[in-house]
Amino acid sequence: MKQHIDLLKSFTIFKDLNDDEIQSILSFSHIRKFKKNDHIFMQGDVISHVYFMISGQVKIYRTGYSGNEQIVNFLKRGNMFPHQGFFRKDNYPAHAQASGDVELICIPIMEFESFLYQRPEICIRLLSVLGDLIVDLQNRLESKMVDTAYEQVIKAILRIGEANGKKEGDYTVLTVKITNQELANIIGSSRETVSRSLTKLKKNNLLHMNKNGFLYYEFDVLHEQILY
Repeated sequence: MKQHIDLLKSFTIFKDLNDDEIQSILSFSHIRKFKKNDHIFMQGDVISHVYFMISGQVKIYRTGYSGNEQIVNFLKRGNMFPHQGFFRKDNYPAHAQASGDVELICIPIMEFESFLYQRPEICIRLLSVLGDLIVDLQNRLESKMVDTAYEQVIKAILRIGEANGKKEGDYTVLTVKITNQELANIIGSSRETVSRSLTKLKKNNLLHMNKNGFLYYEFDVLHEQILY
């Protein structure tokens, strides 16, 4: 239980709470485990819980009427989701699927809302988190409108590396395996277009893949490609 207390304290919205306050949150929470490809919730389901990630990775994606998949994000330890549905009845805006073994702290939405009513300063921190997400979505929309597919691929890789990467010397190594189709689903393009961009990046030694199948790159070298 102590590790769960420490984990919740690592979230921005809970960082100033003492152990007793964190314990009160855990008292109406429960731990759930999911296997690879299990769905935590489906797009359109009524929002019932807020989730805080203990371990593993979760893919957040949307599907359109035609069945096309749009990947929104890859989440890891320390992430919270979803980011909407507070203080109003709402539905999950996307699917959440385990990319491997996943462990989550699950908090019923009604209990979480009651806690927020009691601690308005937590609401302010939550608004800050939501503000960062809005800026990220605005940047993605701008990229979709003005950038070439090649530039969009680079920005997607850099964004994934920022959220799901680790430093090894001068390189950033992605900690999640991304297929060409998944990358295409992230930027809203075709797999063939993404494949051409990745081939170009690898040919110019701007992007590499290690023996375990994870992409890696030098941030400054790759970032330089979108500065001009």
